[in-house]
Amino acid sequence: MSSNKETFGKTVGFVLAVCVVCALLVSFSAVQLKPLQKANKLLDQQTKILEASGLLEKAGKDVVKTYNEFVVAKMINLDSGDFVEGDVINFDERRNSRDKASSIKLENDLAGINRRSNTAVVYLVKNESGTIETVVLPIIGSGLWDLMSGYVGLESDLNTVKSVIYSDHKETPGLGAEVLNPTWKALWPGKKIYNDAGEVKVKLVKGGAKANDIHGVDGLSGATLTSNGVTNTLQFWFGKDGYKNFITKYRAEGVK
Repeated sequence: MSSNKETFGKTVGFVLAVCVVCALLVSFSAVQLKPLQKANKLLDQQTKILEASGLLEKAGKDVVKTYNEFVVAKMINLDSGDFVEGDVINFDERRNSRDKASSIKLENDLAGINRRSNTAVVYLVKNESGTIETVVLPIIGSGLWDLMSGYVGLESDLNTVKSVIYSDHKETPGLGAEVLNPTWKALWPGKKIYNDAGEVKVKLVKGGAKANDIHGVDGLSGATLTSNGVTNTLQFWFGKDGYKNFITKYRAEGVK
């Protein structure tokens, strides 16, 4: 009997020791991998911004060098439209939105995000001569299954679309995930966000946009809810609770 208890005790002790060692190894690995994960996330972000600005092909394999040479990230206050000081590298809209001191509760939550950060980071993309020719604006909003995030590249008039690039989503392959399809992305260049009265008119059109529709892009076939989510996201972020104040101000004064 005593021998059995001793054997059982040793077994339990061995199991506990293994658990402790495994936990320590997992913790150690997580700590060691965190800088790499952070670097990979930043590289992916820079890649998407270059794609949104039309510079990804030019960058080739040297994404970081091209980004640093042509892109300037600046933080803005969404309510005033002014540039403000802030950590543009580690900025996280969703993290900020969970902090009541750094965000607002949305009354008209068109994008389905509940709260919106008071600030955002915009990306000013220069050409070889140093003139800003593209402004890349991050967007986030509800799709069918979860939030979808991406970037909209605008020409220097801050109205003409250069690209719409989604970077993170959980939509259904072959349906909502068609936001990643190059054919669909190729429909965006030249579309207009606003009409002459300054109203947000950009939208996805079920059944396909007409050839002369400067605001409409073909909806995603078989993915009505995702298409509605894209439309709502764009109309929110380019409206008064999104980038409208920034765009209005710097269309008038010029982005510097």
